[in-house]
Amino acid sequence: MNDNLLPLVIEPQELESSLGADNLLVVDLCKPENYRRMHVPGAVHLEYPQIIAIRRPSMGLVPDDATLASVFSALGIDEHTHVVAYDDEGGGRAARLLWTLEVAGHTRYSLLNGGLHAWANEGHRLEATPVVPLARTFHVRRNSEPSVDSAYIRDRLGHDDCCLLDTRSPDEYNGTRKFADRAGHIPGAVNFEWTQAIDPARNMRLKTSEELAALLSPLGVTADKEVITYCQTHHRSAHTYIMLRQLGFEKVKGYPGSWSDWGNNPDLPVE
Repeated sequence: MNDNLLPLVIEPQELESSLGADNLLVVDLCKPENYRRMHVPGAVHLEYPQIIAIRRPSMGLVPDDATLASVFSALGIDEHTHVVAYDDEGGGRAARLLWTLEVAGHTRYSLLNGGLHAWANEGHRLEATPVVPLARTFHVRRNSEPSVDSAYIRDRLGHDDCCLLDTRSPDEYNGTRKFADRAGHIPGAVNFEWTQAIDPARNMRLKTSEELAALLSPLGVTADKEVITYCQTHHRSAHTYIMLRQLGFEKVKGYPGSWSDWGNNPDLPVE
């Protein structure tokens, strides 16, 4: 679980007052051109492909330990670093970084609520000069808790205490849009498109806990269950993972590879 001094989801005002603190690292996962144009003061930039691995046809997998250690060390993360991540797309890439850190055994992290939209639109300080990271030494300590594979999911199919949460679009979920050999969804999964959690009227912040509970409860997504989130590659569903953790869900897991893994495996059932 998260052992942060800062909250799991941090507001722009609280981050601004914390800038410059020892062991605080702000990581920007925006498009490179947006980073060059404006970013949170002191933020280092990370290209999203650096934190995913591809073994076709499966996409969005977790890199090996050596790769993770190299990327996170170069970025300036060690065991004492508190990482605050943000992006310009609603939080998907930033959330995937945080989930990947947790898989690597690092739990000191926060998501900037609303990302660059909230930060820039609400008048917080911005800078344009790229920041060169100060390298540290990151040691990977693999944590299996946040992650599952297809074998784990197959064993859990049909269990009442397990909820499969498909965060793709309804068209992907029902099979009218196809991005794998097979279309459809994992049997028993319910559909919650990840953007339903985001409030455009509040600069792309997460909706309130009450609003989110009202959306999730009718789907059977409740905190007493184990919830497994997936999308096409575990990009969108990483955002849902962080959202559920923010709501107090403790038994949440993500499926790296997601539908690119399941939908391309003819041995697995599809609905």
